[in-house]
Order: sequence, then C-alpha cells, then structure tokens
Amino acid sequence: MPYIEVNVFAGELSQAQKETLIQKVTTAVTDTTSEKVKDVTWVVIKEVASGSWGVGGNALGLSDINKLIDGG
Repeated sequence: MPYIEVNVFAGELSQAQKETLIQKVTTAVTDTTSEKVKDVTWVVIKEVASGSWGVGGNALGLSDINKLIDGG
C-alpha cells in the first residue's frame, strides 16, 4: 500500500490545488507501479507553519515560496 507524504507551508495551497496534487501523485504512483494499487494509495498533505523548516541553515517561510513563484 503506497503512502506518500507531501509537506507544504500552511496556506500555500488552495483546496483545489490540494485535490489536484492528490490526483496527480496518485496517477504517478499507478503509472509507475500498477493501476491495481490506486484504491490503496494514500496521499497525505501536511501543512507546516511558515518559518518552521529551513534549507542550508536558513529558515524559510511562505513569503520565500511566493517570491520564488513570482520570479523575484
């Protein structure tokens, strides 16, 4: 039974984006393994508070992701 966990900042994704992400991750799993595992593939989206994780010793927040998306 595949279990996939996706971590994002709280407020980063709308409900529609979460639903799309769940569908696309599930499709990626079934395309890679077997369509038979679709009904037992779990995708869990966990929302992390802004500033509660970091890369390279620097804390990151939702504003950093928004800057990246906006190209600046």
